Amino acid sequence: MTKPTQTASHWGVYNVTIDESGKVTGSVPLARDTHPSRLNAGLPELVHSDLRVAKPHVREGYLRSREKSRAQRGSERFVEVTWDDALTLVKQEIRRVTEFGNEAIYGGSYGWASAGRFHHSPSVLKRFLGLNGGYVDKLGNHSFGAAMHIAPYVIGRADIPHINMPWPLIVQHTRLMVLFGGAHLKNTQISSGGTVLHESADWFKKARDAGIEIINISPSRDDVADNVRTSWLPVRPNTDVALMLGLAHTLVSENLHDRNFLDGYCVGFAPFEDYLLGKTSGKPKTADWAAAITGIDADVIRSLARKMAKTRTLIATSWSIQRADHGEQPIWMTIVLAALLGQIGLPGGGFGFGIAATSSAGMPLPANLPRPTLPLGVNRVTNHVPVGRVTDMLLNPGATLDYNGKTITYPDIKLVYSVGGNPFHHNGNLNRFLQAWQHPDTVIVHEPWWGPAAKFADIVLPATTTLERNDIQAAEQSRFFVAMRQVVQPVGQSRNDFDIFAELSARLGFGQAYTEGRDEMMWLRHMYEKARHDAVARNHVLPDFDMFWEAGLYEFPTPETCQPLFGSFRDDPVRNHLPTPSGKIEIYSEKIASFGYDDCPPHPTWIEPAEWLGSTKTARFPIHLLSNQPVTRLHSQHDSSKLSRASKVAGREPIKMNGQDAAARGLKAGDTVRVFNDRGAFISAVDIVDGLREGVAQIATGAWYDPEHPGKADSLEKHGNPNMVTNDKGTSRLAQSPVAQTVLVEIERCLSPPRMSAFDLPDVA
Repeated sequence: MTKPTQTASHWGVYNVTIDESGKVTGSVPLARDTHPSRLNAGLPELVHSDLRVAKPHVREGYLRSREKSRAQRGSERFVEVTWDDALTLVKQEIRRVTEFGNEAIYGGSYGWASAGRFHHSPSVLKRFLGLNGGYVDKLGNHSFGAAMHIAPYVIGRADIPHINMPWPLIVQHTRLMVLFGGAHLKNTQISSGGTVLHESADWFKKARDAGIEIINISPSRDDVADNVRTSWLPVRPNTDVALMLGLAHTLVSENLHDRNFLDGYCVGFAPFEDYLLGKTSGKPKTADWAAAITGIDADVIRSLARKMAKTRTLIATSWSIQRADHGEQPIWMTIVLAALLGQIGLPGGGFGFGIAATSSAGMPLPANLPRPTLPLGVNRVTNHVPVGRVTDMLLNPGATLDYNGKTITYPDIKLVYSVGGNPFHHNGNLNRFLQAWQHPDTVIVHEPWWGPAAKFADIVLPATTTLERNDIQAAEQSRFFVAMRQVVQPVGQSRNDFDIFAELSARLGFGQAYTEGRDEMMWLRHMYEKARHDAVARNHVLPDFDMFWEAGLYEFPTPETCQPLFGSFRDDPVRNHLPTPSGKIEIYSEKIASFGYDDCPPHPTWIEPAEWLGSTKTARFPIHLLSNQPVTRLHSQHDSSKLSRASKVAGREPIKMNGQDAAARGLKAGDTVRVFNDRGAFISAVDIVDGLREGVAQIATGAWYDPEHPGKADSLEKHGNPNMVTNDKGTSRLAQSPVAQTVLVEIERCLSPPRMSAFDLPDVA
């Protein structure tokens, strides 16, 4: 057995052991990490998986005819080819498509493949495509897209993961935490760009021990840990804005709101107040009005509002509730509700977003830490597409889209280049997305495993995993730099994404510009030393690269004191004004008003969702389906691992149901069911739970897409992928972000489910 080698991931730092033959035998989490994630077991297991893409492959029909075989994408067998042949095909296709203009290339890759700063799949792709003349990129993200679009108009910031009160100030000063959407600790296993220590559970325990009262406002009681004392308000999904308005009405009508704060730090309260009191809407947003929509008793709403006004209150809204129709509204209304209380900028008061969305949320950090960075270069194509509108873009070239005060014209995409992601996980309404995916002439992917991204591509280039390369973990919300050392040699013929693009760049005539004469380790040294130089200017002293790489980890000092969120703004709202048009919190936005969007009015507004438990659609589809983050994998990553498979029931992703809803359909635990609506259907297995509101079902995202008839629209999905039924409309014309949490379904027993084949290898000629 060889000496353990340290590497890192989105879910932690660990030491990996290999045997004399070079095969990975296990992994041990970092000793300092007192709550390590179970996910560390997945990558060592999967590096040698039978599902590895060992050689370049090309879809058989694509070799015969590009355009004529697009409809067979996902259903045909593959042909093994040499690296030289594969790269020749890619080069020829890029040159061919570029003749249509670089707007014919979509490079908006959405990848979580690596937590490293150098081998970040979308970054190396975008650097390559930028040097080739440009590409169509995505706008926004699937995590907090609506929030990052509305927040700049209201508070002048789009950095949603950073908009949280530091935990030390919460524990010391907060007395009441109101959690809209809960705060599930499973989400704190991971962080974009990587995590080192899992500290969220300890901070929640400190909050409990400090006597902080916690209110969980969510359809699921389990959205707050059992060991934290909470009160549960089982709100109807997608009605949080109505509940917030009911709270606000109580505050205003009982004169419990802070007029001085509203006058000194906000603009636009008057028109919002007229709406709230019914002067312009004709219907006061009273607690009784809110109760009829949310299912929460009116007296409970009034009591909570009074309690919030009497004590130091933190309103923490999850990212999940803005992934819904009109998802901008709960984010805006969160800020307005906190403004009414007048506690924004006070230690432990105000608001925050996603206090348990990632492992780094709320952790105290030194200000303005430098990060090792791979330069992306210039993208000369200015036409982008909102991440929630990719399907529409592929289906409707030349059509126009209202977006964030502008008009976008969809390009005609001929080539999709995707690296490090799974489009059949991120996108909704998969039957429609499949039709869109068959529109481009060519789909190229880099993939380590034969998952959906590879099976539904034309050219598949085998990519390495984290264990097969060197990198540096230095996440935006982390106080650590971590050396991610190569553990094993690349499996089969797999190559690093960077090396693939370096070879393609050379063939296309800009190899020197892409690599700048540096290989992997030279780039890591260059990136680190640049960050080290910047750190010195910010009064941080880092070791040189060789010392860092030998030590394996550098920790920046934790600040001795924390500043409350918006504390400087509260201290001096003139000198420290916000980057909004008024310099203040905009309860009413003149800029948004100028857009004239009826689906995103100029102040927070209750707008009935396209699908919810109060709509007439419940006659056919009476269950609101929520799709949450999984416990046993990262999104769809590692779904084929033993850990993820062990969480399934009869091989299918389980769907949680309330006992009454299951009994009404004659279902019991373990039954195989068909979950469906007008958009599609998938097979799942019943898991009956207590802490779920009646009329609500819940399933984890990330089950590998497994259609009964691959490549054909309207096919039954056999594995439990909820995106078969999710809605693919935009949140509004402002953000055009995904609305995966706005979906009604029906559930029925499935007596003869087809065989699950998500983890089968494709046919290879």
